[in-house]
Amino acid sequence: MSERYESLKLWLREVLDTSDFELKPASADASFRSYLRLFLQDKTFIVMDAPPPQEDCEPFIRMTNKLLACDINVPAIHHMNLQQGFLLLDDFGNDLYLDKLDPSTVNKLYSDAIVALVQIQTLADVKEMAAYDEPLLRREMQLFTDWLLDKHLHIELDDAQNRSIETLFGLLVENALQQPQSFVHRDFHSRNLMLTETNNPGVIDYQDAVYGAISYDLVSLLKDCYIKWPRAEINNWVDFYINRLAEKGSKVDRQQFQRWFDLMGVQRHLKASGIFARLSHRDSKHDYLKDIPRTLSYIVELKNDYKELRPLCLLIEEFILPEFEEHA
Repeated sequence: MSERYESLKLWLREVLDTSDFELKPASADASFRSYLRLFLQDKTFIVMDAPPPQEDCEPFIRMTNKLLACDINVPAIHHMNLQQGFLLLDDFGNDLYLDKLDPSTVNKLYSDAIVALVQIQTLADVKEMAAYDEPLLRREMQLFTDWLLDKHLHIELDDAQNRSIETLFGLLVENALQQPQSFVHRDFHSRNLMLTETNNPGVIDYQDAVYGAISYDLVSLLKDCYIKWPRAEINNWVDFYINRLAEKGSKVDRQQFQRWFDLMGVQRHLKASGIFARLSHRDSKHDYLKDIPRTLSYIVELKNDYKELRPLCLLIEEFILPEFEEHA
């Protein structure tokens, strides 16, 4: 057993005042954090292991309190050790949205998620939250060029392509900043939503939340990198979201929102495809590569709707996707 694992068990014995518990792996995520399930008598808990200095638990604690204050179903924190990076949390079980979504369940599950999202956006305290500003938006999109094009595919853009990408990045930044701003989870999707018996969904992995564009989390949910639905259905859920928002006193123009939503999706999917490539090369998490074609397909589908996207769509269709088909 590693020294860190022994330290974790020692801490748990101290806070639980017993050694009569069992630990089993629960999950890992796309960072340095990992999770264990703790079995204690007839109860289970989740242990978050967030090793300093790679991870900081304080943002997770701060965002947990903000979300609990607006009655969002997030895991309560029972014990914490910030110096070592250990937290003992509620256990939402194993029922990820991703595993439960199918044509018979999706409307109910997405409706629940959208209701929760609107609740967050209209009630959450956004004081002292980091801004989803231009430098952060650009750093995220740069992951696409640095890790997917450069590192993974060895694609070198010519001057015209570089200018085109830079113009597009500017457009996407402007699109994000001109929208109403709210609490942004940043990964509000099927792998971070849990099916729960009460107050569905259980929401996890929100420690990187920021104050930013209102369309971002809806894009994460409806144009999910891990599961895909027909555009007609996505549009119906966007309608549901806008109607729900209006009921809470926040009205947005449907046509304007569609542009915000679509272009915000481009920003997110550029970022996500770069992250998936980075996870493969930096962290040896190669399974994420298979999600890149689906992620980029959302951008290609907009080619005929937004002429500004055509150079990027051409790059994806002619140079990027064929590489993945070749290695499928």
